Amino acid sequence: MTTKRRLSAFIIGALVIGAVVGVYYMPRAQQPRQVQGGPKAFQRSGGGAPTEPVPVLATLAKTADVPVYLDGVGTAKALNTVTVRPQVDGKLIKVAFVEGQDVEKGFILAKVDPVTYQAMYDQTVAKKAQDEAQLANAKLDLERYTKLAITNAVNKQQLDTQKAMVAQLTAQVQLDQAAIDSARATLSYTDVIAPIAGRTGIRQIDEGNIVHAADAGGIVILTQLRPISIFFSLPQQNLPSLNKGFAEGTLPVDALGADGKTPLDRGRVVVIDNQVDQTTGTVKIKGEFPNANLQLWPGQFVNVRVLMDTLRQVVVVPTAAIQRGPNGIFVYVVKDGKTVMVRPVKLAQQDDARSVIASGLAPGEQVVTTGFARLTEGAPVSVASAEDAGQLAPAERARPEAAQTPAADSSPAGRAGGTRAGDKGRRSQSNARPPAINP
Repeated sequence: MTTKRRLSAFIIGALVIGAVVGVYYMPRAQQPRQVQGGPKAFQRSGGGAPTEPVPVLATLAKTADVPVYLDGVGTAKALNTVTVRPQVDGKLIKVAFVEGQDVEKGFILAKVDPVTYQAMYDQTVAKKAQDEAQLANAKLDLERYTKLAITNAVNKQQLDTQKAMVAQLTAQVQLDQAAIDSARATLSYTDVIAPIAGRTGIRQIDEGNIVHAADAGGIVILTQLRPISIFFSLPQQNLPSLNKGFAEGTLPVDALGADGKTPLDRGRVVVIDNQVDQTTGTVKIKGEFPNANLQLWPGQFVNVRVLMDTLRQVVVVPTAAIQRGPNGIFVYVVKDGKTVMVRPVKLAQQDDARSVIASGLAPGEQVVTTGFARLTEGAPVSVASAEDAGQLAPAERARPEAAQTPAADSSPAGRAGGTRAGDKGRRSQSNARPPAINP
């Protein structure tokens, strides 16, 4: 490398080093700002807290009656199910029901050809009449022999023989009567009747076919839909409270729709199984429902909830207000609508929609439900109502708090609805104000 080139490289290196040193030692007032937030974006104060109020959503802590539920999934089953089969063999000459028809107990569903069974019945009746005639003649002879025996016109042996004949014919008449009763019953079996009140299913056989009492399929399946049963299972840990509630009185149970919120019917627990399934650690429970509107159908999967207790006039807040930190559970309480303070609380019960506060919060205090990212103790806030922002579930906003019912907003779907609405409110806030960079 020539001397000229070396000199040029040395000069360029010196310039680069000088520029770096100049930038490093330049006064901070002359350095370019790293955060450009526009006028009044974020200014540093002595305490390091933002002077501009933080936008948040808040709602009031309220008192309400909160139901305590045990949730499960069950299967609806007809209270009674009968496969209707003929009790005699023969030709099916009539089907008297319509598929899907509601029938009463004793309704004639079908008829088997009765000709053969009618003839058998007539034979037994005739046989009884024959034996009754012989019995009447034997009784007359016995009366004559009794009178003659007094004068020794007949010997005692002949009288005893006649008495035995009368007894034998009397027994024969009784046997004939039993045969008549049997033949009459067999003849009545040619009418296939409904043993229970219920709804007919799909017909299994058509008119004109030969049916047998041993047929497995039968003629039709009859199910009793009103009332109806639901079988479901709950964890064995709930057995003490279940047995206690069942012993004290009726345990209400709700059958919920596909949304997990809408009650289809309300019934009661009728049986708690006498053993725990060791493979699953659950106990089977049977509930019975009126099913007046046929909302439940055999074989249908149904969400159920058992009402175990009701917490009376407790403090409740939306679950979105509950925060967890290193020191435990807390909420942000709005003071005078201007600043927030951290308030430790204890929970008695919590679900996806709302939480029951055991201690640490009083009714009427305002708690933050959305906008926690920039909150600190004493931070200024700009408060908007959570109800107006659509954070609470519609069912919860529509009714007064004192008139809340357990079935309206404590279901899994109701809780999910409140969560979705809260997400919507949080998205609305996010769209309205772009996130700022903490100074």
